Amino acid sequence: MKKIASLIFTYLICLCAFAQQSARIVIPDFKDKYCEYIKKLEAGQTDIDYQDFRFSFIESEQFKKANEQKTAFDSLKTAMYNRMEEDDYPVIISLTKQMLSIDYTSMLAHKILRQAYERTGDTSNAAKYKTIQFGLLNSIVKKGDGKSCATGWPVIQISEEYFILGILDAKVIKQSLHTTGGTCDKMEVKVDGEKETYYFDVIKVFEGYKKAGLF
Repeated sequence: MKKIASLIFTYLICLCAFAQQSARIVIPDFKDKYCEYIKKLEAGQTDIDYQDFRFSFIESEQFKKANEQKTAFDSLKTAMYNRMEEDDYPVIISLTKQMLSIDYTSMLAHKILRQAYERTGDTSNAAKYKTIQFGLLNSIVKKGDGKSCATGWPVIQISEEYFILGILDAKVIKQSLHTTGGTCDKMEVKVDGEKETYYFDVIKVFEGYKKAGLF
């Protein structure tokens, strides 16, 4: 029993050390608009054009790297959810910052990072990442009403669609691509038992696919 307790203690010490060492966001060194935006945001300069920032991600070389690191990103996300069940906030902070090092436009990572800082009483960082999270969100939902293809919400990644549908507590019934009035994902969903339809402008998604060499 003493040996097991010692191993558990050693594991926890290593885990905490890992969390402290990796609890930082690594800014890609491409010297492009996307990287410059991240530098500003990390410095607390959160009054930026968030739609331009999101669009700059597609134009950055980091976008191709992020697609190459998708498996790593998904593994970090799974680990994040697992640590959330344990309320392990130092490790959650580390994991979300590693996610943001791959894709700083991830609203999910910003949301969970903000919540972790709130739980640990770090109000300054909580406020910063809340501003960034909602800056990213508003750069989508305030650019249209989502009621038609012509007024669809402009996204750069499919994950943004599902993040917004998650906020609406919408359960997807059917997804289809529409090209009347634009290029849109038509999402037929149920919200509180009622059927709703939302449209997402996916022109930038296809630009991203081309950038990543996916077609």
